[in-house]
Amino acid sequence: MQTVWLSGAEWLAVLRIGLGLWWLESWRHKDKKGWFERGTGIAWAADIAGKHRWAFVKGGFDTVVRPRPKLIAHVVVHAELALGLGLVLGLLTPVALVGGLLLNLLYLVLMIHDWAEQGQNAMMALISLVTLFAVGWQTWSLDAALGLFL
Repeated sequence: MQTVWLSGAEWLAVLRIGLGLWWLESWRHKDKKGWFERGTGIAWAADIAGKHRWAFVKGGFDTVVRPRPKLIAHVVVHAELALGLGLVLGLLTPVALVGGLLLNLLYLVLMIHDWAEQGQNAMMALISLVTLFAVGWQTWSLDAALGLFL
């Protein structure tokens, strides 16, 4: 593979780190007090799920999220932080890529009517797939330094 300036593995590392920074920004801009104390994030998602064009989204939300809103709020917020750190540091990278892909697909389905959100989630999912299948943790990662997933 011929590349410019960096090797192919280094460009994949740039892509992986950029995706991690995207997840960290998603975590950073969340109003944690609102999510954890007032339940604003879950209330927003409940409103969207309640009006969703696909009945299984409302049913899934009512079954999984509604009975445990505080737990799910912590899971979502801390998952975004863990994904970001894992990808930036290159630690447990395949796990972070699969987890991020699943979270993006969940967001994609929940926000199917909002095309602005769709672009972000689709691009993050695509970057996750490319980085996962191209083994994007070979360079500039703790995984490589520790000999993990090689």
